[in-house]
Amino acid sequence: MLILLKEDIKMGFHPIVDESKCVGCEECVDVCPVEVFEMQDEKSVPVNAEECMGCESCVEVCEQDAIVVEED
Repeated sequence: MLILLKEDIKMGFHPIVDESKCVGCEECVDVCPVEVFEMQDEKSVPVNAEECMGCESCVEVCEQDAIVVEED
């Protein structure tokens, strides 16, 4: 039997926030199911980008089109 731990699994996605477009609404912080984002200096920052599972909830909720999720 093979047991995989969460830290052994690479999701293969990473979110990118365009700071020039981010207005600090925190919607992406609230909607992300794996807590990728946190607010720093009134902007969203993907501090746990390695946790991104590529659901793109953050992209959908961002009215400023400040977030893209790229696949590795």
